[in-house]
Amino acid sequence: METVQRPLINKQKISLKGKIKRYFLTLLRLTDQPMVKVYRGFGNDKRLTIYGHVFRQSALPRKKYRDINLVNLLAVLRLFLVQPYPHAMVRVRFGKQLVQVQTDVDGYFQLDLPLTQPLSPGWHPVQAQLVSQTMTPETVLAEGEGQVLIPHPTRFICLSDIDDTFLVSHSATIAKRLLVLLTENAHSRRPFDGVVAHYQLLAEADSGISASNPFFYVSSSEWNLYDYILEFSRKNGLPDGIYRLSPLKRLSQLLKTGKGKHLTKVDRIVQIINMYPNQQFILLGDDSQQDPIIYESIVQRFPNQIRCVYIRQVHAEHKARTESLMAKIEAIGVASCYFAHSADARQHSVDIGLVAT
Repeated sequence: METVQRPLINKQKISLKGKIKRYFLTLLRLTDQPMVKVYRGFGNDKRLTIYGHVFRQSALPRKKYRDINLVNLLAVLRLFLVQPYPHAMVRVRFGKQLVQVQTDVDGYFQLDLPLTQPLSPGWHPVQAQLVSQTMTPETVLAEGEGQVLIPHPTRFICLSDIDDTFLVSHSATIAKRLLVLLTENAHSRRPFDGVVAHYQLLAEADSGISASNPFFYVSSSEWNLYDYILEFSRKNGLPDGIYRLSPLKRLSQLLKTGKGKHLTKVDRIVQIINMYPNQQFILLGDDSQQDPIIYESIVQRFPNQIRCVYIRQVHAEHKARTESLMAKIEAIGVASCYFAHSADARQHSVDIGLVAT
C-alpha cells in the first residue's frame, strides 16, 4: 500500500565532475535522478484528492535502523537536502481517467479529481508520471504509485496531530525537539504510554463489522519527514491513515522544523471535514503549540460535526489558556478532555460512550 517511486535512470555518459558528485550522493544515500512521490490521498463518492512531490534530488529509503547518534543524524539531515522539481508537468492516472497538473515552486502537486461513479470503500491505486516538456517525442522521466482511501461510511472520523500528541517530540522547546529528531530514529523513538491502545479503540468505535474509523494525521511537521513518521506509526501499531503535512523545508530552515503556519493547518482540517459532511469527527492534539486554538475555532465553525476534542497536557505554561479554550468547547455542547495521561483520555472515551470498557 506504500508509495512506489521509480526513477528512470539516465544512461548517458557522466563527466568526471558528475561522477564525483554521484559518489558523494551515494555516500549520503541521496539520488539526483528525478523522483515522483505520491502520498496517501483520500476521497468520497464524488471526488478524490490526490497529491505528491516531484524531486530533482531526494533521499533513498532507509533500510536499517541502527541506534547510533551519528547515523541517525545523517539520516535526518539528508531528508532536508532534497531539491524539489518546480513547475514540472505531472500526468496523474486513476483508472481510465488521465489528468495533467503542474507542480508549484516546491515541487508539490495536488488535484481534485471528479469521479464518474462511486468507488467501493478501501484503498485504490493511483499512478503519476513526470513528463518532459522539452523532449520530442514526449519522454517520461520518472513515475510513482500511491493509494487513495475511500473511507467506510462509519459514524466517526479521527483527526490527530502528531508531535507531542502521540509522538514524544518536545515541540515547545526547539533545542529539545532537534536533539530528539537528530539523535534518534523512527524505531528508537517512542509514543506516549497508552496512546496506541486508545487510538486503536477509537478506530473501532461504533464502526460496525469489517470496517474501522479512518484516521487523518494533520501536522506542522514537514513533508521531508513523511517516510520517517510513516515508519514510526507502522512500527508502533498506530491505526493506518492519511497524512497531511506542512510544506518542505531546506537544510537552512532546520531550526524551524515543526513550526508550520496556523492558517495552513486550519485549511487542511477544514478540507477534510468538508469532504465528509455526514460523519462526526474526534479531534486529538496537545497544548504545546496551537492545537487548542485551532480546534476551538473548528468547533465554532462545525459544532454539529465534532463529537469530542482531546488535548494532551505537555506544556505547563499553556495550561490556563488551554483550560479556557476547553471550557468554550464544552459551552458549545462538544465533549472535551484535557489530560496528562492517555489512560485518562481512554477512560473519558468510555465515560461518554465512545468506546466499550
